[in-house]
Amino acid sequence: MIRVAVLSPEGKPLMPAKASRVRRWLGSGKAKVVHNDLGIFQVQLIEEPSGEEMQEIVTGIDPGKLFTGIAVQSAKATLFLAHLNLPFKTVTKRMKGRAMMRRGRRGRRINRKVTQDQRNHRQHRFDNRKEHKIPPSIRANKQLALRV
Repeated sequence: MIRVAVLSPEGKPLMPAKASRVRRWLGSGKAKVVHNDLGIFQVQLIEEPSGEEMQEIVTGIDPGKLFTGIAVQSAKATLFLAHLNLPFKTVTKRMKGRAMMRRGRRGRRINRKVTQDQRNHRQHRFDNRKEHKIPPSIRANKQLALRV
């Protein structure tokens, strides 16, 4: 059974409703369609809701390198399921391209006729990673899961 995200007139999240109920609300003018940046269909009530009781809800995340599964479950129904295609490969490819371009620029502007201390670039630093830094590809994966 499909559930639709519902917002109060002030924009506060409420419990999801059945699609049939949402269609009735839209037909009678009690709600309007609101778009979000993730492309998830949701409606916002125009009138005050009859109640704002919230059920216990559990979120489950199955993380992976290329795909992540997300589920939101209440005692009565599954409210949301998502299978995320993570940007790991794209970010990795772009970072490799960026490093290649940087090495090319560094090689073009080097003047090998002068000593190292007079050149217009620094030497390579091989130990420039902080211990707590997350690689960009993994960080992009985590940020997408958090946005959803």
